[in-house]
Amino acid sequence: MSESTAPLPYEGVRVVEFTHMVMGPTCGMLLADLGAEVIKVEPIEGDATRRLLGSGAGFFPTFNRNKKSIALDLKKPEGVEAALRLVATADIVSENFKPGTMKKLGLDYESLKQLNPRLIYVSHKGFLPGPYDHRTALDEVVQMMGGLAYMTGRIGDPLRAGTSVNDIMGGMFGAIGAMAALRQREQTGRGCEVQSALFENNIFLVAQHMMQFAATGKAADPMPSRISAWAVYDVFTVKDGEQIFLAAVSDKQWTIFCRAFGLEEMLADPRLKTNNDRVLARDWMMPMLRSHLAGHSAAELSAVFEKNELPFAPITKPQELFDDPHLNATGGLAPIRMNDGSTSKVPLMPFTLGGERPGIRIQPPLLGEHTNALLKEVGYSDAQIAELKTQNITTGD
Repeated sequence: MSESTAPLPYEGVRVVEFTHMVMGPTCGMLLADLGAEVIKVEPIEGDATRRLLGSGAGFFPTFNRNKKSIALDLKKPEGVEAALRLVATADIVSENFKPGTMKKLGLDYESLKQLNPRLIYVSHKGFLPGPYDHRTALDEVVQMMGGLAYMTGRIGDPLRAGTSVNDIMGGMFGAIGAMAALRQREQTGRGCEVQSALFENNIFLVAQHMMQFAATGKAADPMPSRISAWAVYDVFTVKDGEQIFLAAVSDKQWTIFCRAFGLEEMLADPRLKTNNDRVLARDWMMPMLRSHLAGHSAAELSAVFEKNELPFAPITKPQELFDDPHLNATGGLAPIRMNDGSTSKVPLMPFTLGGERPGIRIQPPLLGEHTNALLKEVGYSDAQIAELKTQNITTGD
């Protein structure tokens, strides 16, 4: 790892976020990991993801590191007044509430730019402005209507992708938009509104399938039914029922693969000479390969494929990644405080700056952990803060 002590690129940038769930918090987390001071404005009862069960149980620690927390009741004028004081000090405001919610509170872009013309306002929604923008969207909703669920499942069985792809990527594009707006502000001196949306993000994800149709005139088949562009590109069930993904995606790799596993007859077969020949021969070729490899263990196959620089992958469950030797050796996981106060590990951003992964400077905050300090910074006295707490307009330390 690099010993660089260079400042993070967005140090000195202040973000006030009115966000919840995944999309908005992802935007703030990315900016926070890159050095921005991100202030999470939570309701008095706290972000709902602090209490979610099941598939949402890990949302808060995953998407809210490196942030400060202030608790405010925005349904009361005094809570909105405190929020406005914070906004007056901000470079960026980020929100992901239903359309119209922020306007009702007087915290929409048109209102806030009067207070702070240099403000960059990032709005995360289900849809960009248009015929659908009144609809309530979820990641699963836009996957279904945007072609991704169709492409993921089998024919007649649409299936959402196995993670919150649109929420996470929508937040990433919100952050990219904020970065672009910061650069534009350097040129113009003015802020602007940035909009990111789940549906449009999903369309970006399936663009390759749209363009396949444009290029060929043939509709893309769902991934489980597709005709692969590569002849060997499959999950194999091998010894003891283990599974492993194996691939040979070029003629050179096919030659290496055949020689590594004693498949000289297949290598010499003129019907299997090129990758396209092998794609057309998959109906009879793949059963032969599966039978030939079935007696090997996944570990044996992994060793041969790695030695010969062929693509392969064990079929790994998410919880098994905590012990992944590569992630642990390269600093890809960092200690994180969970909602119940216990400690786990969490994946960091998948890139390096100067050889270092942007790390965790601030653990996911306790509810209102920074309330007192932030209110004092924008002019509240101890007595005023105490009165706000008495009126249940704020809480925390």
